[in-house]
This record gives sequence, C-alpha cells and structure tokens, in this order.
Amino acid sequence: MRGEPAMATRIGFIGLGRMGGNMAARLLAAGYPIYGEEQTRTDAQGLIQRGLRWRDTPREVAEAADVVFTSLPDDEVLEVVASGPDGILAGLAAGKIWVDMSTVSPRASRGLAARVRELGAAMLDAPVSGSVPQVQAGTLTIMVGGDEQAYAQVEPILSELGTPTHIGENGLGLVLKLAINISLAVQMLAFAEGLLLADRAGIDRELAVGVMTQSAIGSPMLKARAELVLDLPEDAWFDVSLMQKDVVLALDAARELHIPLPSTAAADELLTVARALGYEHRDLAAMFEVLGQLAGGPALSQA
Repeated sequence: MRGEPAMATRIGFIGLGRMGGNMAARLLAAGYPIYGEEQTRTDAQGLIQRGLRWRDTPREVAEAADVVFTSLPDDEVLEVVASGPDGILAGLAAGKIWVDMSTVSPRASRGLAARVRELGAAMLDAPVSGSVPQVQAGTLTIMVGGDEQAYAQVEPILSELGTPTHIGENGLGLVLKLAINISLAVQMLAFAEGLLLADRAGIDRELAVGVMTQSAIGSPMLKARAELVLDLPEDAWFDVSLMQKDVVLALDAARELHIPLPSTAAADELLTVARALGYEHRDLAAMFEVLGQLAGGPALSQA
C-alpha cells in the first residue's frame, strides 16, 4: 500500500460487498484514508486489516468523510442507509459529496439528491459497467449524473476505479447504465436462442459457440461468457436476480418516457422463468439452460 498522500481526501464507503469491498480496497491501495461500514464488522475484517477505519453507522461514516461512497443492492436498502438518526443524511454537512455507485431507479436517486442539496451537500449517481475483475484492474466504465463542480472534485478518485464520464444532471448516469444493461440481457437471450437452434439441429455445441463468438455478433460480453454458457459455474459474475432488477428498472423508466422496449420485455419474461427454475443466483449465461429446459429434449449438460 502506498503511503497516505498529503491532505488526502477522507473517503467513506458504505456497502463493502463484492463490488464495494473491491472498490474500497483499490482506494486504500491508492493511499486514501477510508472509513467504512457494512452490516457486520466481520464482513469487513479483511479491509480493516488493510487499513480501513471502521465506523458503526452510516452517519458516523458521513461525519468522518469528505466524500461518501455507497454501493448498495436496491432502492429499499439505499433509502434505509440514507434515512433515520443513524443514516447518511444525518451525517452530511455543507460541502460534502455523496457518490452513489449503486444501480437504483433514476427517480429514487433524483429524490435523494434533492434532499442532499437541502443540506448544502451534493449527491452524484455514479453506476458502473463492469464486474469484480474490472474493479480489481481499475477498468470500470463509470457514468456520472449530477453537479459538474462536484464531479470535478471527485473525478481523480473515480479515476482510480476506472474511466468516469460526466453524463448530465442527477439521474442520467443511472439512465445510461440501464441502457447498457438491457443490452446485456437482450444479447444473452439472442445468443442463447441462436445456440439452442444450432444445438438442436445437430451442430456441435462447442463448435457453434466458437464460430458465433468470432462472427459479427461476437461482442466482448458474449466472448467473455462463452465458457460460462458451455459450463455454467456455481459462482455468478452477474446473477439472474440482479440482471432482472436492472431490466425492471429500465422498463419502469421506459414507461415514464412512454417508449417501447419490446426485446427488454422478452428478456424480462425469460429471467422470470429462470428464477422460477432455481437460477436466481446463477450467472445470466444460464439463459441457455433455461431455454433448453423449456424446449425439452436432450439434456443440456452434454458437451
């Protein structure tokens, strides 16, 4: 770990799970003083041993930090962490900045940002595209919505985690993140359909995957997940439950804007089936197995 830089910005981090914990680890390695909180101290023990300064509540984290980061699963948890006598809002003061890296609804984020402004502080939505390997490598794509001056202050910190881009006003970082993630679901569904068609016609599955991923449809996401489609792992990169959460958020945003998202709706239907079949915590590459179960016929475990 590098030594703490002179006059380093004090960073708070709430939500030290797979994504948040790895983000906090990178910022610790960059020399920033980090104050953190998670549901249980045990979950953060590894980070504490590396220098994280534990605080018991989100309020205490916000009081100790100049910039507060959050990485949380959904709107409900975000609201709980924000509110009440021990919430973030109770610890924010004028001039502080809250950077929320969660993927939540743009509407909920905008409402929270308005409450933060009333305190004289600023809130940015800064969702990311990428998973744990990209966090660890510092190659996340980070889309930021909110005040430009606040963004300028935290851009050097965000740059330790990846490539940040200011998108516009509060909520727009989240909208762009959802726009990206619906493509993950739709691409995976289309790939699974094509592979099932080839497989059931008698084409060797591994051969089909290789040719398909090298063809014009072979996006980085599909190439990265090719092995997962052929041999679905127990540990998910991005599980069906989280994928559907983002798809539903996108469909909600689309309804507010009065626009159709037909392929997204189709992906949502299959993700619902996947959860019913027990794939909730498996990687979204499970779409292929789910389609195969719906089709019946030969077992999908064969290579």
